[in-house]
Amino acid sequence: MSKSLKRVQRHAESLGLNITVVETAIDTHTAAQAAESQGCTLDQIAKSIIFRGETSGAAILFLTAGGNRVDGDQAAALAGEPLGKADAALIRSQTGFAIGGVSPIGHLNPIRTFIDPRLLEFDEIWAAAGTPRHLFAINPQVLQQVTRAQTAPFTG
Repeated sequence: MSKSLKRVQRHAESLGLNITVVETAIDTHTAAQAAESQGCTLDQIAKSIIFRGETSGAAILFLTAGGNRVDGDQAAALAGEPLGKADAALIRSQTGFAIGGVSPIGHLNPIRTFIDPRLLEFDEIWAAAGTPRHLFAINPQVLQQVTRAQTAPFTG
């Protein structure tokens, strides 16, 4: 079991979450692959999109419904600073995860988080569990609460 997956499971336990991590038969680098693997709709996949704050240098997480795309201008307005592309090194140092397996929980360091209101329309969504082959289901309101994510429109 990977260190990243173990960290997600330990963090979930520490939060009192009862999640079941599933291993997919295929890599789920895309939301479409993840949705196919779980037999759910595309928008039930919570994508972890990370930007770099150009002023702060900090990673900022946008939890986005699978079929939506982050609008850079709206996201920057929410973040209160211009946003740029987060490279693999920043993502790894901030979250402890590699691109393609970034979980919304279990980060090495606290991260400012925003959540797409579209995700909150479901009873259950699926998120990465620290690797491209592992996912877990969670109620989106619970995810919003444990990540302290601000609900705001940032997709276009």
